[in-house]
Amino acid sequence: MSIDRPIYMDNASTTRTDPRVVEAMLPYFTEIYGNSASRNHSFGWDAEEAVTIARGQAAALIGAGPKEIIWTSGATESNNLAIKGAARMHAKAPAGSTGRGHIITATHEHKAVLDPCKRLEREGFDVTYLEPPSDGIITRKMVEGAMREDTILVTVMWANNEIGTINEVPEIGALCHERGALMHTDATQWVGKMPTNVESDNIDLMSFSSHKLYGPNGVGALYVRRRRPRVRIEAMLDGGGHERGMRSGTLNVSGIVGFGKACELCSEEMAEDAERLFKLRTRMENELSAALDVVAVNGHPDRRLPHLTNISFGFVEGESLMMGIGNIACSSGSACTSASLEPSYVLKALGVGDELAHSSLRLSLGRWTTEEEVDTATRGIIKAVKHLRSMSPLYDLHNEGIDISTINWQSH
Repeated sequence: MSIDRPIYMDNASTTRTDPRVVEAMLPYFTEIYGNSASRNHSFGWDAEEAVTIARGQAAALIGAGPKEIIWTSGATESNNLAIKGAARMHAKAPAGSTGRGHIITATHEHKAVLDPCKRLEREGFDVTYLEPPSDGIITRKMVEGAMREDTILVTVMWANNEIGTINEVPEIGALCHERGALMHTDATQWVGKMPTNVESDNIDLMSFSSHKLYGPNGVGALYVRRRRPRVRIEAMLDGGGHERGMRSGTLNVSGIVGFGKACELCSEEMAEDAERLFKLRTRMENELSAALDVVAVNGHPDRRLPHLTNISFGFVEGESLMMGIGNIACSSGSACTSASLEPSYVLKALGVGDELAHSSLRLSLGRWTTEEEVDTATRGIIKAVKHLRSMSPLYDLHNEGIDISTINWQSH
């Protein structure tokens, strides 16, 4: 059976807000509308109580204490607060050095990590950018090799937003604790999809966001460890001392209520969702590989998120492919950089050539993705790729057994 309506396969960008989340939020727009910082009347008390309940729901999802949850506007703010705040608070320099400390990250991190690190470089911090191997996984050994005496912070994402590969975050966190450095992870794609326990996973700072786990847009959280070690960060916003002085500003009560409810639902349904989506993703990958040649799944074949796949199609122009599958909502990279005509910097960091990087699709399934949608989308992609290849002289040469890379192209 085919589906005529558009099919949504861009859940790594944002998810549909669960109707149960919307239902939980509604009273906080028109009935319980007080400012949660207003401590002298019942409207404020009710709002504060709702925020406290949500804080507990978010904390329970990740194995944290409620007081370790700091509300933000989203993962980008959480990353900035964690990285800049921790670096500036813990700045140090070895004897004879004019630097302010050393930070370790990776070249295929999200821009919300890379750009704060570049900002800190301009402030005098040293940053090491680890180059990932072809499978995209950053290991403890790689981080250990980059460690220095003045390393103050390691920031490595838990799961990559474009290819879904899973880094050795708990192992890297253990290394950081051995060496006296702080461990931050951008867990935006991980939390709500995979089991998390910040204590046993050795996390000091962790960013995550509501709209990636079926909650509303515009609200995020930062986990900040309170004990062993007690992590201190410098605030980015001043004015009121909200959120234990780490993030001033009136709280988005309705959004926070929705975030908390979304966390509660993920706690209950995560395992079932992961199993179902893994089967659907495997079905899609197998059918695409069976119907088409010169197809490559990017990243590690197994160590990746169950709902996300990034596939390159040889001998296909990327923009034409996106137009050819117009009724399938997906992306050719991170949503934050999709306006760029440059090939994905994540895929290029893995050693994927420009042409294949340009002809890659990120397909991310979600709670409401059906088997019929997967089958319809798969057929649509196969049809589009075959059509585009039928007009490609390079694909004709490939079929004749000619290695395109050996051709000496001459311009006149």
